[in-house]
Amino acid sequence: MYKFLITYAILGTICVIFSRTLRQIPLKLSHKIEYILRKDIFTHLTILDQKYYRSVRTGDLMTRLSSDINLVRDAIGQGLLQGIRTIIVLLFSLIVMLMTDIQLAITVYILYIPMVIIFFIILRIMRQKQKELQEHVSDLSSFSQESFTGIRCIKGFAIEERRNNQFELVNKGLIKKNMIVQATRQSLWPFMSFWFGLGMILILNLGGRRVVTGELSLGTITQFIQYLLYMQWPLLALSWTSSLYQRGAVSWQRIKEIIYSEPEIKNPLIESKKVISNYDVKFKNISLSINDKKLLNNISLDIQNGTTVGITGPTGSGKSLLVSLITRLNDPTEGSVLLNDININTLSLEKLRNLIGYASQEPILFSQSIEYNIGYGLENFNKEIINWGVNTAQLKSDIETFPKGLKTIVGERGVTLSGGQRQRTAIARAIAKNPKILILDDILSAVDTQTEAAILNNLKPIINTATTFFISHRISSLKYTDRIIVVENGSITQDGKHDELINQCGYYSDLNKMQKLENKLEVNNENY
Repeated sequence: MYKFLITYAILGTICVIFSRTLRQIPLKLSHKIEYILRKDIFTHLTILDQKYYRSVRTGDLMTRLSSDINLVRDAIGQGLLQGIRTIIVLLFSLIVMLMTDIQLAITVYILYIPMVIIFFIILRIMRQKQKELQEHVSDLSSFSQESFTGIRCIKGFAIEERRNNQFELVNKGLIKKNMIVQATRQSLWPFMSFWFGLGMILILNLGGRRVVTGELSLGTITQFIQYLLYMQWPLLALSWTSSLYQRGAVSWQRIKEIIYSEPEIKNPLIESKKVISNYDVKFKNISLSINDKKLLNNISLDIQNGTTVGITGPTGSGKSLLVSLITRLNDPTEGSVLLNDININTLSLEKLRNLIGYASQEPILFSQSIEYNIGYGLENFNKEIINWGVNTAQLKSDIETFPKGLKTIVGERGVTLSGGQRQRTAIARAIAKNPKILILDDILSAVDTQTEAAILNNLKPIINTATTFFISHRISSLKYTDRIIVVENGSITQDGKHDELINQCGYYSDLNKMQKLENKLEVNNENY
């Protein structure tokens, strides 16, 4: 007696260990795949260029990085675990049935053929509905992201109620699609139960007749019914497992769209081995078209190392596009950009961009400390360089008013800072890396004239050594540059020094007269 109990206990322990191991392997595998997949997709997204990001929404990318990856993980983990168990149970049950009684086994097989056909039709419908659901989740995520990013605009126009109503419509649409998916998915469970009941009736009917005639023993039909009962759970679980696979398959297709997206701007296959001895920048017959619209037209420039070039022109004329070619944020449609007579397309993106300090009119700050944002471009944290950048950008007095100084968290996209403070933080970040080429894209538009003059004075030592591109609409900034270029409608219409251009008819002279008139009006208003 004790012998059987001990044997039972040992076998039970082995079964528990085996069952636990069987669960752990696919679950661990799924989480490992989730980790690798999320890491690889994020890495891939960082190498995609501006063209890709112009065509996708941030909220949609967030959904694919979170919800879609989670669904793929569940399909691999729970789906693989339950799928293997279901297939093994069904396969062995059918084999044993066939060995027990061929006629009853064939009856069950024939019964399940239409079930499989209807089953896959339902799964096909469910896959389409799941795709629509995931896309609506992306819509909701994008709507929320845009709302929170633009909360100042929403509050400024007092349209909170309107935005809430719009969100309610999107949210209702999501619930509606979710209910359709659930209804389609849940139809599998009663469908399986019905087919199981039908199978039981057929076995009792056909088997019972044979028992009466003596062709089949009562023990055999009881055994057959037990096999069918044993198959009940796997058949019901098959519907749940299949829904996991369908959701995972839809999400995997959405993830693959990211994985198979290729950047147009890539590292060269063969990198130039030439040594960069100086930082002359040349534009040779540059033209740029985006979406079949020509934005830059046949531009040629030769800018010597250490030269400060001022760039101005009407809004939308192509000033920022022109300097974006230097960093290879865009590549020209025609022509080439040379650095030290080396085509920048033959330099690795990392090598090229490490030479450049860039600050834009609308700088992007990360939701970290001011110190973190200024030192973002440095390979190693350096307190002295960060403090120097703060002083040069005329940011010290502002930081002293913050309760935590440089440790102050700026909030998402620098929301806790004013426009001028964000721009000066971006200047400090650009110069902290001691760039060989400095690009300041209308970076002083949000500061007053006194702060502007102080920053320009502090920047002189850097500007004198770096090849600098200074985009601005202010004559007070442009007149200190070595050379001024006027860009209109994607072409260079004027090129010269400040004293030369104010005496020429054209955009620069008109801009100078208009700003002088504005200054006089401001002085008169103050005196009045």
